[in-house]
Amino acid sequence: QVQLVESGGGLVQPGGSLRLSCAASGRIFSINAMGWYRQAPGKQRELVAAAISGGNTNYADSVKGRFTISRDNAKNAVWLQMNSLKPEDTAVYYCNAAGVKYVRGSSLDTGDYWGQGTQVTVSS
Repeated sequence: QVQLVESGGGLVQPGGSLRLSCAASGRIFSINAMGWYRQAPGKQRELVAAAISGGNTNYADSVKGRFTISRDNAKNAVWLQMNSLKPEDTAVYYCNAAGVKYVRGSSLDTGDYWGQGTQVTVSS
């Protein structure tokens, strides 16, 4: 199977920065997209940023110009650099890997996977 392990959350003051990391492990052949979602208390999970295998990136309007997603296909890893953090960025951040092709027995299977989540709190 495939596992995603995240790190890098924490408490930061408004205007500060954090960097989230996520690495996928398992018998992975390829991953179509890797990205970050977040869920604040009482709200739905929302896309923050995604990096597609062809090199394209997508960002939520609320984070454009402040957050940067980067990806290393060879390492099956993705990072989210978050600058100029605001209190409204407070949420649990989840790493997502979509369209993961992995070796299962003697064939390839495909699935989507989530990390366990990491808390980001922006507060003075």
